[in-house]
Amino acid sequence: MATDCLFCKIVAGEVPSTEVYSDEHTYAFQDVNPQAPTHVLIVPREHYADVVDLGRDAGAAAGLIAGIGGLAEKLGLEHFRTVLNTGSEVGQSVFHVHAHVLAGRPMGWPPG
Repeated sequence: MATDCLFCKIVAGEVPSTEVYSDEHTYAFQDVNPQAPTHVLIVPREHYADVVDLGRDAGAAAGLIAGIGGLAEKLGLEHFRTVLNTGSEVGQSVFHVHAHVLAGRPMGWPPG
């Protein structure tokens, strides 16, 4: 655990969250500032700063993807958007890799 990482503290139960899904590799919780009717963050239980860092560990990367699938199955989602931001210039504000899973409203492309 990174001692100053908010998401590590959430995974450890030191900071409260609304759990949505959990497995041996991932923990998913409600976003505190939802951008869609369903807006869940899913994180690996181990600390990886961003998707590039996560990509150095194929097992952990596969665990996150499997967790997204498990979350979607649990919530009954057939259509959803998954967003992974890497770097502050594109919106990453917590530097523990996390996927935003959004659903429940039409989401056109490009976003906006």
